[in-house]
Amino acid sequence: MLKDSTAIVGIGQTEFAKRLEESELELACRAINNALEDAGIEAKEVDALGSFTFEENDEFEVARNLGFGELHFWSQAPYGGGASCCAIGQVALSIASGISEVGVVWRARKRGDPKSRMWSHTEDKVDDHWKWSRPSGLVRPADESSMLMRRYMHQYGYTREDLSFVATTLRKYANKNSVAYMCEKELTQEDYMNARMISDPLCLYDNCLESDGAIAVVLVSSKRAEKLDNKPALIHSFSQGMSSEHQLMTDYHGKDPLKSSSYVTAENLWKLSDYSPQDVDVAQIYDAFSPMIPFSLEAYGFCGEGKALEFISEGGIAENGEIPVNTSGGSLSEVYLHGMNLVVEGVRQIRGVSTSQIANAKVSLVTTCDATPNGAILFKGE
Repeated sequence: MLKDSTAIVGIGQTEFAKRLEESELELACRAINNALEDAGIEAKEVDALGSFTFEENDEFEVARNLGFGELHFWSQAPYGGGASCCAIGQVALSIASGISEVGVVWRARKRGDPKSRMWSHTEDKVDDHWKWSRPSGLVRPADESSMLMRRYMHQYGYTREDLSFVATTLRKYANKNSVAYMCEKELTQEDYMNARMISDPLCLYDNCLESDGAIAVVLVSSKRAEKLDNKPALIHSFSQGMSSEHQLMTDYHGKDPLKSSSYVTAENLWKLSDYSPQDVDVAQIYDAFSPMIPFSLEAYGFCGEGKALEFISEGGIAENGEIPVNTSGGSLSEVYLHGMNLVVEGVRQIRGVSTSQIANAKVSLVTTCDATPNGAILFKGE
């Protein structure tokens, strides 16, 4: 049984910047080495690896460069922003089942290079699932997210002023986080309303950062975690979810386009857990685009249908709100590494060392991309 049987005991990262000189492999190795040092575990003990299908570096390259021993398990999770919790959950399952003992999951990204972005590779002729949306002008993920938010605003009577509170709230968290890419840049509602439009109604500040860096985590069994120095973040429950009509970044063919795969993930996550949404102290919700936060708040049961932007504008996700969200600044204001920074912040909250620490945080939720097939993890403190 997975519940509480494994834990993250090491976290590591590089600096975050618009453009870093090192290769993705160098960044990956540095983040993994930092995570192993944080855990107090030697590289030769690692026998399981988890990564993203979008990862440029093969497992053997990482293992050889860092001096790992013989591997017993490796896997990759698809869907980009939907992958972080899935990759971690799969490695956790291998440890819980006795296949492996020490697992590492990482993500390295040279996002500052425009040629590395998926939509820059779009062909003149489209013959896969994109053929249903690309001809209509939905050529970037931002376009697809903007369509859903425009529908949501129309359906529930919201405006861009209501949406602005997502970005401004997360920026306040980033302003307290010295490693956040936007640490020294404040964001007012006036700044937001005057920003250039990217895909109406989404402006510049509704979009994730274009940044370079790497992040890694180390997993072991909960029994081994008891012998290590760091306070473990126990993986209490884990789930993946894909709704019947979902495809990458779009859910337009379902009965309700606002009911994403997050509803599937959330239902199973809570079923496998001893907790309910009301028991969660802090949440890290995937935010490549700001609409993903209100959509996820509703999917995971933190507020009623159509109520999320009202909840956010009234301070619901702020530090003293009902459910503080993305307390390191998230993908909008800390760094964009397909959500791995959210995992690390979820662990920090359990450890009690976040720059926006929530008092007595014992249950921490981390989610992945609402707009893709996805996953989520519920962390628990000792």
